[in-house]
Amino acid sequence: MDHSVHNKLVSFIWNIADDCLRDVYVRGKYRDVILPMVVLRRLDTLLEETKDAVLEEVKFQKDEMNAVELDDEPLKAASGYVFFNTSKWTLKSLYNTATNNQQILLANFEEYLNGFSENVKEIIFRFNLKAQIRHMAGKDVLLEVLEKFVSPYINLTPNPKEDPDGNKLPALSNLGMGYVFEELIRKFNEENNEEAGEHFTPREVIELMTHLVFDPIKDELPLTITVYDPACGSGGMLTESQKFIEEKYPSIGATRDVYLYGKEINDETYAICKSDMMIKGNNPANIRVGSTLSTDEFSSDRFDFMLSNPPYGKSWASEVKNIKDGKDIIDPRFKVKLTDYWGNEELADAAPRSSDGQLLFLMEMVSKMKSPSVSPQGSRIASVHNGSSLFTGDAGGGESNIRRYIIENDMLEAIVQLPNNFFYNTGITTYIWLLNNNKPESRKGKVQLIDANLMYRKLRKNLGDKNCEFSQKHIDKIAKTYLDFTSIERKLDKNNDPVGIASQVFDNEDFGYYKVNIERPDRRKARFTEDAIKPLRFDKTLREIMEHLFAEHGDDVYEKGFLKSIRKDVMAWCEDNDISLNAKAKAKLLDYKYWQKLRYIFEAAQILLVKIGDQDFDDFNVFKDKVGSVLKEQKIKLAAPEKNAILNAVSWYDETAAKVIKKVVKFSGDKLSKLLEHLGYDEKDLADFGYYRTEKQGQYIIYEPNTDLRDAESIPLEDKIHRYFLVEVRPHVQEAWINLDSIKIGYEINFNKHFYYQKPLRSLKEVADDIVALEQKSEGLIAQILGVQVAEVKGA
Repeated sequence: MDHSVHNKLVSFIWNIADDCLRDVYVRGKYRDVILPMVVLRRLDTLLEETKDAVLEEVKFQKDEMNAVELDDEPLKAASGYVFFNTSKWTLKSLYNTATNNQQILLANFEEYLNGFSENVKEIIFRFNLKAQIRHMAGKDVLLEVLEKFVSPYINLTPNPKEDPDGNKLPALSNLGMGYVFEELIRKFNEENNEEAGEHFTPREVIELMTHLVFDPIKDELPLTITVYDPACGSGGMLTESQKFIEEKYPSIGATRDVYLYGKEINDETYAICKSDMMIKGNNPANIRVGSTLSTDEFSSDRFDFMLSNPPYGKSWASEVKNIKDGKDIIDPRFKVKLTDYWGNEELADAAPRSSDGQLLFLMEMVSKMKSPSVSPQGSRIASVHNGSSLFTGDAGGGESNIRRYIIENDMLEAIVQLPNNFFYNTGITTYIWLLNNNKPESRKGKVQLIDANLMYRKLRKNLGDKNCEFSQKHIDKIAKTYLDFTSIERKLDKNNDPVGIASQVFDNEDFGYYKVNIERPDRRKARFTEDAIKPLRFDKTLREIMEHLFAEHGDDVYEKGFLKSIRKDVMAWCEDNDISLNAKAKAKLLDYKYWQKLRYIFEAAQILLVKIGDQDFDDFNVFKDKVGSVLKEQKIKLAAPEKNAILNAVSWYDETAAKVIKKVVKFSGDKLSKLLEHLGYDEKDLADFGYYRTEKQGQYIIYEPNTDLRDAESIPLEDKIHRYFLVEVRPHVQEAWINLDSIKIGYEINFNKHFYYQKPLRSLKEVADDIVALEQKSEGLIAQILGVQVAEVKGA
């Protein structure tokens, strides 16, 4: 749709709102009337020509067939669409026969709305239109609004027409309706100081996506095609895909059927999408309303093509309960099979952080791909994402697992980077992901990255945040770059600034890496002191409140029922001191048995202080054995966590202390063979993996790692972990070792790493020349202001 026509139409509609609704609605609420009336008028204009035929069919069914309930199919045939209206009214006849009696107009209007087929009634319900009609009638503006919408000077139909003055009024397509809808939403939300939330996809982006999805198999398109969008909005991608196929790749000698499917959570956009499906003769039942993430509406369906621009940066926390049970994924769409470092297959989490659900929509589409064993072409996907989908999430996390699953299963064909400020409600950089589960031989094991960030032309007038667009040449160039599947070096202009398009082809493994922990031994000194063991009387997470209660009430806190008797006072003190406690913490705090348990640990530490004294220990291993001996002598029984609490309280890291031994193990024969097989290395390399051989045959020491000194290294998949360790780590940290059991495999796609161009710094002479030129310019300005010669200024 031409932007000038789009702007005129938006202004016309906005003026309707301002002229008629100013005293009835606040400006931010205009949308409640304007959007449904636009949709209603679009449907109404189509039914005007066949109104008489529909009424004749109604009369026939009632009089001749004695029908109690009308048969929908003959009525659809009579109307020429998949919807109809059995009332005698159209919007024009409502206006033409109206009087100043708003109640009569309201009654006629409601009769008109009730005459629609069920599919349109649902749209009316989603818009809550009946309530708005009643409200306008009550405020005496219904007739005025009706007059504006039946004006011959506005065309809301999908067909071109002329106004009474002979001026051409272009058709309003589904995509054009999407533009109008987006611009109106932006205006409405500006009035409410809100953000639109939706990111309507520009026409040229949709056109590029259709080229990228359909062009590679244009000669092999099936006669029956299904297209799906899990976040379909007003349906622009679906209808434009259908239009693209029909116009660019018409079938020869046979009829090609294109079936559109979609789901949308927003009632308004869903209603607009469904109305346009009906206008174009598509099955409106294939468009569903609700959350795609919460409910797998099309669980049994698989689709040939999927195109989508899902919401990004949007929380899905309200839908977590439908996807997860605690930490466990319960929706099979978001679980994937992956292998660990040793090749063992496992089910892995494929759900990103709850703050951003865009990759869940991608996994929804992946779950709906047709297997090449069933459909020769498999399925193709084009999905728009922001940069976070490329690299957020650590190895083993949901985002990384999604990328890994897609790449390791060889489904990712290409990613295209789009320019900034390309969408109406966001200026961030966006990317088109292209997936295919049946790659041609030349693309197998490969991923193409295309940087089209510099391919744009400026708009004469911004549309929201959108200040640029693709020309047809840009679209053709990007599509050709994709189809050619070759690398293109970035070109530079005369100022050494990058211009044009760039492309690189990578192996799948280039995006993968091992994340492995590099450990260092703990070295600890230890000494018992009163100050060190004093905190053991209290839970460290509740220390402030517990110290207060003990200081206030002494040993009473250990008596059954006492703490619960002062519960209100305790909670009041917490509130006064800005201490927030969850239910679990409150239960601990008021449990006298828990207090007694902590006192027991504290008293055990006091006995150890008396028996061992306050001497310094440089060898924690000796100290630990000493503590164990005293506990045994004194018959003090402590669970391992309780004993560790005491040891941690009286010890600290010191690089001059002896290494802390975790355990001593024996490996020989089969045990040694299994260990070496597990690690994949020779016996001479065992120290590099944390097994230090002693003088005794087959005996190895394993040291306690210090978590504060732990480092995580990301090692490319094509590299060897041991080689990397020996070259990059060992020279700098002699006593480090590889924790091979910590290995996780991750994937990320760093566009900047591959396409960043650092412009060379200017020479000192160039900088100096600029400074001199600026000085001369400033002297001339000063002379001009003072009315003196430059020479005088220099001599001043």
